[in-house]
Formats: sequence, structure tokens, C-alpha cells
Amino acid sequence: MQDIRSIEDIQQFVNTFYSKIRQNALTGDIFESVIQDNWAHHLDKMYRFWDSVLFNSNTYIGHPFLAHAKLPINERHFEVWLKLFNETADELFEGNNVNRLKWQASQMALMFQRKLNEYKLNTKRKPII
Repeated sequence: MQDIRSIEDIQQFVNTFYSKIRQNALTGDIFESVIQDNWAHHLDKMYRFWDSVLFNSNTYIGHPFLAHAKLPINERHFEVWLKLFNETADELFEGNNVNRLKWQASQMALMFQRKLNEYKLNTKRKPII
């Protein structure tokens, strides 16, 4: 096996990973209900996101947390997401770049969980008058 070295490798990873996400009992329905028939657009966005994360390509522009803030997801969803992410990476690649990719994903999952918890707390609070 080789390391992730190109956008084509990222595309292979993303396509394989999201195929697993879509088939998973916990995550599949959430992704399908949000993305619906826009999978080509979503996958392209994910290629650019991970290309920017891994290779500093600056091809992704966006705010990933905002897209997830109101989704009905919790810690268990992130556990499954990260398990499938790492499983896919390990099936396809090995090396420094894939290790960095998995580390970045784990950090992103932790940050999203923290921010989602804060977001949910803040939206449940009633204003003090």
C-alpha cells in the first residue's frame, strides 16, 4: 500500500468513506436526508476540504461547523463517523499523510462535539430579562 499523495487518492478515500457512511444504520439516514440528490456536489466539496487540510491547497472555502450545527447528531454519531473514517483510511493507504489525515479527523470530531454541546446549551437557555 502507498500513502495518500494526490487529489486522486483523496477522491478514492472520500468516495469509499461516504459509501460506508451512506450504508451505516446510524449515519446513513442523516446524510441522505440532508444531502438528498446533491451527492456529487457534497463529494466535490469533501475532496476540496481534505485536499486543503492535507496538502494546504486552499481549494476549500467554507464553514464546516455551520453545516452541522443543527443536525440531530451526538457523540455516538461521531464515534461511528471516526471509526468508518479510520477503517477506510487503513484499508486503502499507509504512511505519514494518512496518519496525519486520521489525526486531523479525530481533532475535528472532538472540536465539533465540543462546539455542538456549547451550541445546544446556548440555544436551550432563555434570555435573562
